[in-house]
Amino acid sequence: MKYLKDDHMRDADSGEDVQESAHLLEARLAELRQQRAEVQDQKSDAAAGLLLEESRLLIRLEKMPEAWDAARAAFDLYLAHENWQGAIEACDVLYASDQPDSLPALGQGIWLAVTFPVDPELTVAMLEHVVEETPDDSDGAAVAAATAHYIVDLRAEGRRHEDLAFYTNNLLGTVARRHSNVEKQEAFDFWLRKLELHDPQLFLPRLRNVVDVLVQDEWWFDREALRERLPVN
Repeated sequence: MKYLKDDHMRDADSGEDVQESAHLLEARLAELRQQRAEVQDQKSDAAAGLLLEESRLLIRLEKMPEAWDAARAAFDLYLAHENWQGAIEACDVLYASDQPDSLPALGQGIWLAVTFPVDPELTVAMLEHVVEETPDDSDGAAVAAATAHYIVDLRAEGRRHEDLAFYTNNLLGTVARRHSNVEKQEAFDFWLRKLELHDPQLFLPRLRNVVDVLVQDEWWFDREALRERLPVN
């Protein structure tokens, strides 16, 4: 999977290995910046893609403020081009950069990922961040997990659906265990209904509340104007 991979596991590299890796990353960073300088249209998707790759490298180099600046610039370009997938990926990096507005960035990325028909795996990855951010007893985590499962049913097909549905089922199960010590199927079914997670007409409005808590008043775009760009309003 492209987006749902474990980025938290790291080998116990020696100091020399870490230093060599940082050297290679810095070299790649310089190369990217040179490529970006040579792009004729600095407002193009090509420039945005280079900025996004640069921001990911900066995260790996632990240069978080620089990563934020690059990803924010990429976000603005993608948004202007209505490249929703790119804008969401930029929000993912903005969240990972751990800056003062990282949670608003996450909320806006989730809004875009649920609103527009982008890669369901990316949507699941964004919603999983809510599970990671919230306390064990948070209903918000349950709503995010239920939404992830719903999006997979809505957008994925065939083997991809099987793989992603398996992932989101496990995510829901994890949330149920930590939220209410749910272990058995009967208790899980009861928990779903008790929290009204069985019906998207009930839990999707609650997701809006989760997003509003994350974003507060820091919206970077007009949501109503973007809704008008949906294939079906």
